[in-house]
Amino acid sequence: MTALGASQDDDRDFDRALRPTSFDEFVGQDRIRENLGIAIAAARQRREPLDHVLFSGPPGLGKTTLSHLIAAGMGADIVVTSGPALVAPRDLVGTLSRLQRGDVLFVDEIHRLPRVVEEYLYSAMEDQAIDVVLDPGPSGRSVRIALEAFTLVGATTREGMLTGAFRSRFGLVERLEPYPDKDLEVILRAAAKRLGMPIETLAAAELARRSRGVPRIALRLLRRMRDVAQLAAANAIDLATTRAGLTRLGIDELGLEDMDRKLLRALIERAAPTGIKTLAAMIEEAEDTIEDVFEPHLLRIGLIARTPQGRVATARAFEHLGLDQNGRPRRATGQLPFGAGS
Repeated sequence: MTALGASQDDDRDFDRALRPTSFDEFVGQDRIRENLGIAIAAARQRREPLDHVLFSGPPGLGKTTLSHLIAAGMGADIVVTSGPALVAPRDLVGTLSRLQRGDVLFVDEIHRLPRVVEEYLYSAMEDQAIDVVLDPGPSGRSVRIALEAFTLVGATTREGMLTGAFRSRFGLVERLEPYPDKDLEVILRAAAKRLGMPIETLAAAELARRSRGVPRIALRLLRRMRDVAQLAAANAIDLATTRAGLTRLGIDELGLEDMDRKLLRALIERAAPTGIKTLAAMIEEAEDTIEDVFEPHLLRIGLIARTPQGRVATARAFEHLGLDQNGRPRRATGQLPFGAGS
């Protein structure tokens, strides 16, 4: 299992243990933090619930963390669920009826809400009420259930899949972007200190550079580096330990893993623009995983490009894998880059 694909319970517990407890501790996404701080302060001054919030962006950038910080900032409780968990209106009614005034309802993967459930949310968000149909049909009866005013915080990696009507009901819409290396270094040093295994400056920089701009990945890699340093009876995570650990994990200089390189080689071997369904079949990976996890980083660093006909590998991808434009190993260097032959 790759570091990106790992999602064990202990990893989630590890992430929660290192989660900031206030906006002051939250590193990065400065504009979003400032906007939320202003909105929360104003809402508390008016003694009103915070307006509904929508977070979008790739996985691992802090959408869940920010939702918890919103609840803490408002002095409210938070109820956590996900789009796939709310499969029918009755699931939504049961969740909404538990909320007290000002509580935060966090819905992860909100783009995966069934359309009928989404439509029930409209009146809940705007009118603090929900109409439950008792008898379907032209002469059916319905009952209106009053709700306490609450704040809906939605998180999505696919903002484009939300309907315009749904998106327009959020008063705050914020997109999280990948973190610069400097911010990741700050996060890593603070986390390492809390773990009781300090990390040296050069090691933190190396780890940040290979973390794809994603704090969740950086923290997961830090945990693996701590293991290596611990078994070596080291007092800190140094650069040599970090490079050795990343090599064991198969993470190269650009933060690519085996599946990333497999995806690039599939595009190179096909030598033609490739659609997402074909690519998913070629590398035996789910389409959603390719689009949400692997593709954003490859696009951002210029290793693949999207065309109207499909995805293509760029010249930089050939170079990174040590291949010429015909897909053959370059002989001039005498050595392939990391992972090119894996």
